[in-house]
Amino acid sequence: MGSLHLDLKDCSNCPIRHRAVCSRCEPDELETLEDIKYYRTYEAGQPILWKGDHMEFVASVVTGIATLSQTMEDGRTQMVGLLLPSDFIGRPGREEAPFDVTAVSDVTICCFRRRPFEGLMTTTPHIGQRLLEMTLDELDNAREWMTVLGRKTAREKIASLLVIVARRDASLRKQLPRNGMIFDLPLTRESMSDYLGLTLETVSRQISALKKEGIIELEGKRRVIVPDFETLVLETGDDVDGGFIV
Repeated sequence: MGSLHLDLKDCSNCPIRHRAVCSRCEPDELETLEDIKYYRTYEAGQPILWKGDHMEFVASVVTGIATLSQTMEDGRTQMVGLLLPSDFIGRPGREEAPFDVTAVSDVTICCFRRRPFEGLMTTTPHIGQRLLEMTLDELDNAREWMTVLGRKTAREKIASLLVIVARRDASLRKQLPRNGMIFDLPLTRESMSDYLGLTLETVSRQISALKKEGIIELEGKRRVIVPDFETLVLETGDDVDGGFIV
């Protein structure tokens, strides 16, 4: 882990500025945040937090993907969530990390010292309002994900994950999902199997089937091309206009 040597001092240049917890802040509020923020970077596979760690900071994911996971009593590990760019790490008012947080790819996070940030939530309504919105969206996503894991077929699970990542990628680019869109899949096949509750063989087979049928195209192992986004959404079992809040 090291310091971020990128020109992100001006928050207006931040790639997640329009989605992050600070997205509604006025210039003077951003200046206040500037005094308590710093950046950290992590390499793929490196732990960001362990469950039970004392939380000295809260943070926004700027670039990269991280996982939330929990180790059960028998030693098995279950992935319980993904952290994509603009997602928030930590909970104001909670001193200990509730889950393990691990970088899947190289990750950069924008950290805010926890105590001062908690104070800003009472003096800067824009921060508290935006964090509430993000928390409610996260709750909705968790409820939707319960449906994915509990009721959907393996094919629908794979398609749902692809749609989630595609929508988030488009949002970060300030675009709507579109035909021909290209994005990088953040998870390995092994990680996808863990997250979706499927075997590695099933994940590989379903991705190959989607590719064979022309629903997706692949460049290498990670780059995904979606010729027709509506067709991919139909594979999730959801309505075309419905689905996840991303």
